[in-house]
Amino acid sequence: MIEQLATMFTTLLIVIDPPGMVPIFSALTRGGDARYRRRMALRGFALATGILLFFVMIGDVLLAALGISLSAFRITGGILLFLLAIDMVFARQSGLRSTTVREQEEAQYREDISVFPLAFPLLAGPGALTTVLLLSGQTRGDPVLFAAMLVTLLVVLAITLGALLQAPLIMRALGETGANVVDRLLGLILAALAVQFVIDGLRQVMASS
Repeated sequence: MIEQLATMFTTLLIVIDPPGMVPIFSALTRGGDARYRRRMALRGFALATGILLFFVMIGDVLLAALGISLSAFRITGGILLFLLAIDMVFARQSGLRSTTVREQEEAQYREDISVFPLAFPLLAGPGALTTVLLLSGQTRGDPVLFAAMLVTLLVVLAITLGALLQAPLIMRALGETGANVVDRLLGLILAALAVQFVIDGLRQVMASS
């Protein structure tokens, strides 16, 4: 169980990506005072937590309603996470892990960035939603492991909140280059985890055929 929790923690930490959120959050809140940044971080954290927990709870129901097997979702999710890992390794900003140019332009004219783009699509984006659906499907049969997964998710979100609240300090310490280096290292780990998701999905398909 400890090994499973370590894998879940690592996967969620990399996908939600607190170090990668810091420079984006700093850019979105540029010009605001400390009180404004704190308010946006707390509201974004609360909204993203609600979205992710909602997907955890209705994940199996959603897949069943759409007629999608867990093995098929594992394969698709693994491919999506692999694409996300490529973005991280090459320090590229795509719609999978950041806002698009048009979204950034819209955010510039919004005083409240906590809902869009902070909570969605930055914190609770496609990669994070895919990951929590995969993890909830894997752990739902074991109530203890499922509860541990929920706690792990909340811990990762709390770490992300801490990073956002300390964004100015972290940016001074790491800088843009330092943040990209951390992202590249995490991206390599995520690529391996994504491939494992695909392998597990293929094994399930072959076992059931």
